[in-house]
Amino acid sequence: MSQPDPARVDQVRANLDTVRARIDAACAKADRDPGEVSLVAVTKTYPASDVRILASLGVTDVGENRDQEAAPKAAETADLDLTWHFVGQLQTNKARSVAAYADVVHSVDRARLARALGERAAAAGRRLTCLIQVNLDADSQAGVIGPRGGVDPEDVLDLAARIGEHEALTLGGVMAVAPREGDAFAAFARLRAVADRVRDRHPGATAISAGMSGDLEAAVAHGSTHLRLGTALLGDRASIVG
Repeated sequence: MSQPDPARVDQVRANLDTVRARIDAACAKADRDPGEVSLVAVTKTYPASDVRILASLGVTDVGENRDQEAAPKAAETADLDLTWHFVGQLQTNKARSVAAYADVVHSVDRARLARALGERAAAAGRRLTCLIQVNLDADSQAGVIGPRGGVDPEDVLDLAARIGEHEALTLGGVMAVAPREGDAFAAFARLRAVADRVRDRHPGATAISAGMSGDLEAAVAHGSTHLRLGTALLGDRASIVG
């Protein structure tokens, strides 16, 4: 195994220090313990060597958006003690592959997908934590999946019940992406209200996956437990994965 580029290690370390300082400041402002907030490093388009660098710097949670990238990357770094998060929109026909390596799926937004993941995880002898993706767009409609994934807030409790029907699945909480337009603080406040309703019905579902490189402060202010960060950690995305 080749040694990592020292310049790249220094760059990622500096970025990680900056990100952790932002998280600490956001938690202080929100009167929260930074230990309540997990950093999920989203390595989309970045090589497996960057995953190894992150792991060497103490990062244990790694996220991917696309199965065709995630599966080989997870296999290549299988010797590392990592928790793999699948955070992108997921087609049902990819459930078998994702269930083989992911520990947490953040983007469950329909009963059919939950059923496929439950069946595939059971067949693989694994257990998956599922987060319900919530559509926070202003034109969200009950019964309609959003263009970037996610169920309308009114459909969340029904989907939570469907996830609970599968022995190989654990309902972990909720996830959302802030709308492209509008106020992230207001959007994440809506997500927090949905999360509270889910937790009232399912006390173990405490996770709120919200906040990316540009809006992590707003997410922390509204209870995020998992920040999905890519660019802030690893820099501008390259067009080719090495």
